Amino acid sequence: MGLTLAQKILANHTSDPIDVGNFVNVRVDLTMGHDVSGPHSARILKKDMGVERVWDPEKVVLVTDHFLPARDIQAAALGKALRDFADEQNIPYYFEVGRSGICHVVLPEEGFVVPGDVIIGGDSHSCTYGALGAFGTGVGATDLAAVWATGEIWLRVPSTIKIRFTGKFQNWVYPKDVVLHLMKLLANDRANYKSLEFYDEVKGKIPVEGRMTISNMTIEAGGKVGMFLPDEVTFQYLKGRARKPYTPVYPDPDAEYEEEIVVNVSALEPQVALPFSPSNTVPISEVEGKKVPIDQVIIGSCTNARLSDLRIVGAILKALKGQKIHPKVRAILLPGSQRVYREALSEGLIEVFMDAGIAVSLSTCGPCFGGHVGVLGKGERAVSTTNRNFHGRMGHPDAEVYLASPAVAITSAILGYVASPIALGIPPVPVEVKKTATPHRSRRPRKQEVKT
Repeated sequence: MGLTLAQKILANHTSDPIDVGNFVNVRVDLTMGHDVSGPHSARILKKDMGVERVWDPEKVVLVTDHFLPARDIQAAALGKALRDFADEQNIPYYFEVGRSGICHVVLPEEGFVVPGDVIIGGDSHSCTYGALGAFGTGVGATDLAAVWATGEIWLRVPSTIKIRFTGKFQNWVYPKDVVLHLMKLLANDRANYKSLEFYDEVKGKIPVEGRMTISNMTIEAGGKVGMFLPDEVTFQYLKGRARKPYTPVYPDPDAEYEEEIVVNVSALEPQVALPFSPSNTVPISEVEGKKVPIDQVIIGSCTNARLSDLRIVGAILKALKGQKIHPKVRAILLPGSQRVYREALSEGLIEVFMDAGIAVSLSTCGPCFGGHVGVLGKGERAVSTTNRNFHGRMGHPDAEVYLASPAVAITSAILGYVASPIALGIPPVPVEVKKTATPHRSRRPRKQEVKT
């Protein structure tokens, strides 16, 4: 039998037998650590393993995004530890506050992610990188330290579920709705340690940023990786962006799959994941009539904080011409990176958000994991574009989080209850409004001379 996409990529990075279930030693192309995982891994590397230097500073990316700018003394210590480690190891790709953003937005945006690579991140949502045809997966601090020491990782070859997206996006339906519906189908653990191999057969194709939303939530179903097959959509996104040449990898025609799932996006309406699981997803028509009141809306996170997400929110507000956020709702919007923030500013979106009464905040993961900038209190209820809604995920264990697309989130913020944008009576906003700009290349200068 032939090989799946996951097997093909791993085969290119190991000399071990690539049969499903085998443990293989895999060469790694890139690693990522942030202000939570990075300092812990650095300590393990040096103190527990006795290794003084990372195997290749050019293959380490460090991003400050969870607790920074520092919310307290402990967070400041994490930031300092990551900064000191970057200096000590002479790591050129260190993204500091003000030149950073959410790690899973920054790495693809800055061209670090290319098809066929193996990318290991110290964060569970590193599966986001599969949107570009890379084998991206998250690990704990000890495993990340081991990769920093050796440039390799020990993995079990996953079996694969083939998932075909077909049909055409209906009005007000977005990739977030697709992945929430998929979470319901996979029911939390159906994809445990499996590769999800995504086939984009949707009319007009799913934009790369939408693919990132889908790959991002692979881990919510227990998946090891969630990868789209590279195509012209991928190549256009990487044009002028990729930091190195790449060779796309594809599965063999006779690859063996554990099962095949077809998701017809034409049959979907906007979705919402009810508390307390991403798999507890229902069509929003089952909720809207109940007029479930909310206290807060979060638009952001590594799932839905990219420019295309912000454009959807802005388009809805512009169509409503001066409409304000409901007086009993606080709405917080967090651009996914400084670059996204700047582009939203140049397009006039930030002014639109502020005029509506939205608090435009930091490019941080803060509220998603209940860290800062939007923690929920006891009994509060939020609609959020994040990826998890477990008990206590965004604050108090008795708070409730409803997961939804940016369109549903901003509609709920306006009306004061969980609602579909269909209720607004305005023309629908398409899945992709316009193209996203190509970034410049960021590299941290290691030595600077200051003239006085």
